[in-house]
Amino acid sequence: MTHTWLTILTIVLISSCTSAGNEEAAIKQVLDRQVAEWNKGNIDNYMQGYWNNDSLLFIGRKGPKYGYTTTLENYKKAHPDAATMGKLSFSNLKFKKLSGEYYYVTGGWSLEREDSPGGFFTLLFQKLNGKWVIIADHTS
Repeated sequence: MTHTWLTILTIVLISSCTSAGNEEAAIKQVLDRQVAEWNKGNIDNYMQGYWNNDSLLFIGRKGPKYGYTTTLENYKKAHPDAATMGKLSFSNLKFKKLSGEYYYVTGGWSLEREDSPGGFFTLLFQKLNGKWVIIADHTS
């Protein structure tokens, strides 16, 4: 009997770890796609990593802004061409599972261009309709 419970507990723990690993891999895939699209100069496709909703929250140096369209327009205004976009990279990604449908991700960002800007971000991901999307982004 004890052996059976130990086997069940082991299976549950392994599947839990595997599930978390799969979720993190799926979220990392979203971030990798964003980097690839940014580096192609395609802000519209970069935005596919975000929740397409008026409640999307983006906090930058000018304070909180709401909405997918607002965020898209702000990106396009700040980065109107390939020179201002530079080449994006993310670093030091850390994943923290909050629940089955929420993940907290932190990391660093940098743009390879003449002035070499960079900073840090905190992202809140939610799994909506089977897809991980950023619902809140605080980037400095």
